[in-house]
Amino acid sequence: MTFKRRSLLLGLGALALSSLLPSCRSQTSPSLSIQMLENSIPVQLFKQFQRQLEQRIALDAVPLPQLVQLYDLLVAWKEAQTTEQRSGLPEWVPLVGRKPTTDQADLLTLGDFWLTTAIAQGLIAPFASTEVSGLQQLDAKFQTLVTRNAQGQPDPNGDIWAAPYRWGTLMIAYRPKEFGELGWQPTDWSDLWRPELQGRISLLDSPRATIGMVLKELGQSVNSDRLDDAVASQLTTLHQQTKFYSSNAYLQPLLLGDTWAAVGWSTDILRIADSDRRIAAVVPASGTILTADLWVRPAGAPTNDASLASQWIDFCWQPETVIQLALLGLSASPQLLRTNRDTLPETLRANALLLPSADILESSEFLLPLSPDTIEEYRRLWAKVRQMG
Repeated sequence: MTFKRRSLLLGLGALALSSLLPSCRSQTSPSLSIQMLENSIPVQLFKQFQRQLEQRIALDAVPLPQLVQLYDLLVAWKEAQTTEQRSGLPEWVPLVGRKPTTDQADLLTLGDFWLTTAIAQGLIAPFASTEVSGLQQLDAKFQTLVTRNAQGQPDPNGDIWAAPYRWGTLMIAYRPKEFGELGWQPTDWSDLWRPELQGRISLLDSPRATIGMVLKELGQSVNSDRLDDAVASQLTTLHQQTKFYSSNAYLQPLLLGDTWAAVGWSTDILRIADSDRRIAAVVPASGTILTADLWVRPAGAPTNDASLASQWIDFCWQPETVIQLALLGLSASPQLLRTNRDTLPETLRANALLLPSADILESSEFLLPLSPDTIEEYRRLWAKVRQMG
């Protein structure tokens, strides 16, 4: 079951379509307001969370279809706070030029791609270690991802800025029928450079992700701070193989048969591969780029019921929740990596797309912040190659 836009007043046995008003939050039941990525949490898990609590709560959970929309909410809330501070008047007083925004949430889904900027711009606030104590039980990759200094750079002595609740991989989706006619199936990044696929590939319109894929194919780190001639050469050749670039519509040409392979995120691809037999997928054997969806606390978020936010985060890491998230939502929790695979349901143990082998994961990396000079180097190379036509 997918989760469409709605608000859940759990425990009260009712559904409401409007968000809780700020003035009501302290006068009614304890409340938890969440802005989340659509389809990232099955609706059944909200009901399970309510059953675990010792008190009735008002839970307002609103999904949005794209991660960029959630980041934009953080920006809008920050701008509203700044306007209020400059005026010296409370937010409910109408001011010329003020843009209406959604009521600020206690928690919000943020893609790891935006974490550095969100921290550096003061859009989010850190968690106390006691609020996310379960983080210490996660794989070190995830701890490193969210422990950062005030500039958003990874720092083992920094604050904890986010709580990862699901992760995914960069993978290859493809049409098995067409590849069957070629007599082979893709297994690794290097297959994308085979001459049979010229003009048959869709790629993400993203310098970091696509150049990162090239770096991985060359056996280098996806966070390399130097792009040598081999990277430029491989990216140029890959561009000649590519028919279509898009960050949000890269699967459409694949579904139409205009391309035979598409590189994209498992969080997009798994649902299609699960429901459409024309599409298969593979996590490249040499390793890949990891991605994560994170719970973050918006700067200035109300703290009256902060313990509920902490309980929700902890709930997302509980063993039963982890299994349900995988079975119902086709999403892998970070906690799944610390679970004995022999204890998992057979459908999960056999799902190499949702839970790749330990060897593949060991060779995989998150995209971490680069220096401004390195970012500019990536952009220059990307622009140069894309202009080749």
